[in-house]
Amino acid sequence: MRTAEIKRKTAETDIYLYIDLDGTGKNTIETGCGFLDHMLTLFSAHSKFDLTVKCKGDTYVDYHHTVEDIGIALGSAIFSALGDKKGITRYGDFILAMDEALILTSVDFSGRTYLGYSLKIPTEKVGDFDTELVEEFWYGFVRKAECALHIRKIAGSNSHHIIEGAFKSAARSLRQAVSLDARSAGEIPSTKGVL
Repeated sequence: MRTAEIKRKTAETDIYLYIDLDGTGKNTIETGCGFLDHMLTLFSAHSKFDLTVKCKGDTYVDYHHTVEDIGIALGSAIFSALGDKKGITRYGDFILAMDEALILTSVDFSGRTYLGYSLKIPTEKVGDFDTELVEEFWYGFVRKAECALHIRKIAGSNSHHIIEGAFKSAARSLRQAVSLDARSAGEIPSTKGVL
């Protein structure tokens, strides 16, 4: 079972997160931020990861700590669920169209951390959500997932579509990268023999 349970408590957030990489996309998402709930719900649906996220955060300040810390918890959970990474595909990429938005994502579970982020979101907010927090989420994620992730906007003018396209495309890329490759069963997908 490629599952993980993360409990992360700080002075700013109290998070419980459960993931099953071999799930069906079932999810229970309660972050205290409606827009993030929406993004994580569709992330679960498109990755097919079963995902439970419950967070009590200092949202009376703003959503920054909640968004960043959930990104950290999600990255930690995927890292833990992958174990030694034997047999995984390792790489994943996806170009996703969402109306006028066209988003490319590519991931490598190399053990090295990198975020190549180029979304250029035209508005500062979607509802009460600060759009700059999208980068904070994914930066927190890659630090703990120990992967390289590139997120690029090829086209797009609607902030909601751009962000939603990014979460869906990343979900599809991650789904591909963590999938098991029958031809590489039991093997580390690296000529170095370690990731």
